[in-house]
Amino acid sequence: MRFRLTAMLITLAACAGGGAATGELPLIDVAALEQRLQASPRPVVINVWASWCLPCRSEAPLLKEAHETYGDRVEFIGVDVEDSQAGARQFLSEFELDFDHLFDPHRELPQALGGFGTPITYFFAPEGRLVRTHSGAIDKEGLISGIEEILGSGSTL
Repeated sequence: MRFRLTAMLITLAACAGGGAATGELPLIDVAALEQRLQASPRPVVINVWASWCLPCRSEAPLLKEAHETYGDRVEFIGVDVEDSQAGARQFLSEFELDFDHLFDPHRELPQALGGFGTPITYFFAPEGRLVRTHSGAIDKEGLISGIEEILGSGSTL
């Protein structure tokens, strides 16, 4: 039973972008993320969140649904800020967010991109052009609108 639980936790951490050996989310490297955005042929949604953030909890199910609907056309990246690795893992497990997540204990990404508070959602066109920033909890309408804008289509969630 203990082996099964350990294997399940390692699998969950790996799905969340953490290393299989440690279960830790990878530390953010802003320069590498900027290069990833510039090289991306797909639009990208980056959501800045924290496990202690109540509005982040309200938007997590929307992000999960959006990823399930648009994940084949839009890349989703979560950035956990000013948090603990344990809190991050618990949050990702609770909300079953299975797209890439990075750990940003010092808010380096929001400092680099502008934006304040938590949560923040950034919408990027292919090749990394920032199209829209939404500070605060995003609702379904705002998330769909941002995704449609970066896709350039009338898709629905």
